[in-house]
Amino acid sequence: MKSSNELRDLLRRIDRKGYPAYKDIRGMYEFPDFVLSIDHVQGDPFASPSKISIHVDGKASGFPKGLYKNEMRRAALQDELLRQFGRRAESETFKARGSGKSGLISVSRCGQEILERSGCRIRMDNGDILLRMDVGLPAVGRTINAGEAVKIFFEQIPACVKKSLYYNTLDAGRLEKISELADNQAHIRQKLSELGLCAFVADGSVLPRESGISQKPMKNAVPFKSPESMAVRIDVPHGKPLRGMGIPRGITLIVGGGYHGKSTLLEALERGVYNHIQGDGREYVITEASAVKIRAEDGRSIKNVDISMFINDLPNGRDTRHFYTEDASGSTSQAANVIEAMEAGSRTLLIDEDTSATNFMIRDELMQLVVSRESEPITPYIDRIRELYEVYGMSSILVAGSSGSYFHKADVILQMKQYIPEDITAFAREKAAGFPVPSGKLTACEKPDFNRRPGPCSQTMDRRKGGGERMKVKTFGRDSVQIDRETIDLRYTEQLVDSEQVAALGYLTGYARKHLMDGRHCLADIVRELERLMKEKGFEAVCESGWLPMGLAAPRTQEIFACLNRYRKMNL
Repeated sequence: MKSSNELRDLLRRIDRKGYPAYKDIRGMYEFPDFVLSIDHVQGDPFASPSKISIHVDGKASGFPKGLYKNEMRRAALQDELLRQFGRRAESETFKARGSGKSGLISVSRCGQEILERSGCRIRMDNGDILLRMDVGLPAVGRTINAGEAVKIFFEQIPACVKKSLYYNTLDAGRLEKISELADNQAHIRQKLSELGLCAFVADGSVLPRESGISQKPMKNAVPFKSPESMAVRIDVPHGKPLRGMGIPRGITLIVGGGYHGKSTLLEALERGVYNHIQGDGREYVITEASAVKIRAEDGRSIKNVDISMFINDLPNGRDTRHFYTEDASGSTSQAANVIEAMEAGSRTLLIDEDTSATNFMIRDELMQLVVSRESEPITPYIDRIRELYEVYGMSSILVAGSSGSYFHKADVILQMKQYIPEDITAFAREKAAGFPVPSGKLTACEKPDFNRRPGPCSQTMDRRKGGGERMKVKTFGRDSVQIDRETIDLRYTEQLVDSEQVAALGYLTGYARKHLMDGRHCLADIVRELERLMKEKGFEAVCESGWLPMGLAAPRTQEIFACLNRYRKMNL
């Protein structure tokens, strides 16, 4: 390790040289209060910025161990430190001037959810902090501007570190409240199963968002209030007991007029699989961790998925126990999405009729009378919904605004009125009794076959022969990730809440393609191994690039499955 003075001397030596001379400063440098590591140097002032990391000793940072004593608290503290550093960096960025990205200082931009990120890591054993950032090394044209680089490394970055990574410079009371919130959220998640619930929505929660492109809470929104019949009270480790609506396991139907909050409630439940930051309004909207949003997804590829639970006896004789297509219809894609969620271990399915295939969800009474069950290859979701719960333990929470068919199947029926739910179960059942559903014998389905074992794909074989370069991963927001030249479409994987999760999925898929897709491991084993690597060794285990990008965030099990299932080059 070199001293900070040696870095200053190096910068002076390469001043006004061609930009590639910046490569000489790669390495680790000891500053008075931290270690600065220059991990990757950009090749050009207009290229992707350089990768810098800051290492702060746990004893020097001074954070009490109680703030990171468990995984939930640690994640919450990491999130807060990133936000603090990001605010400081934003005020410093581009103060060092030059061409291209000169003077840029940036870290991960955290949203409303708390995610495990590569941008900041705290070791639970000793409190050591590692923070990663992007820095645009200053240039004049394409020559080095060492004076401005000295300003970044010796003034701006140290100021950001001092004001955001040391306990004595931060609001201790705020940090304690963040930790207490993490404890409460973890406690409620544990209580869901014990109470037989899929989700909990606390009274006073603010569910509406600021706009269609913002996840910040809407000002002056109607606060949530549970109907008395569904109210539960949960004691939490910190503060008063929380009262709110408990959604029981089974089948819950959410109905109501347009713009009254049906989809708003469902979206809050979708994102309730993640913890939210203080002040978000959905801090205490807690959904069981494996819940998955299911929708139609026209055009997606399906590889060797057993959709026979819903689709059988196709006119062309195609095998639906090992179904393949490169261009799925709405019904086949939604059927595959249900089966893949089952394979991923999901226990709750979230469905909105607005994004569903109608012929997959229902067949109305008149259609059933005119076209017999024997003439229709699709067994609609309404005919399997009770079997999914009673046999496979999968609950369903559905939003419906136009079809009353599910009144006959639901255990609980909620009506949203101006963002407030009312329990109308008894009333709806009484009305539904006047509309009997045509009866017909439905054969119980066999358990789907999940023994899918991906074999090596063509790119993997090329790389093993030494014919390929380093894998390239590129993301397009939350919509897709490109691995080399193959794009994985993730637009409809709606519980991806951050583009950094998409980037991580790219590296996870690339690692699986190279090391795990050998025809011997089933898909579930591959996902388990990827999760084990991330948990035990961090994102470094799957990146294999010599340096770790700051912009990675951990996806859930369900999104790893979703990404692999949409990888068209996967050989199944």
